Amino acid sequence: MSAQPQYITDANGQKLSVILPMADYLELLENLEDLATIAERKDEGTIPLEDVLKELNL
Repeated sequence: MSAQPQYITDANGQKLSVILPMADYLELLENLEDLATIAERKDEGTIPLEDVLKELNL
């Protein structure tokens, strides 16, 4: 992330909202999508590397 976030606060100084540069916001969204994908696939089985290499003819 490139810049410090800015906060919108209420009269008591409680943070209500945050302002981020667009690039930082998009990076956060991408990270959330990646985490969601990982969570969806956590119970999937794995394939040994040797089997993958054989399948790819390497």
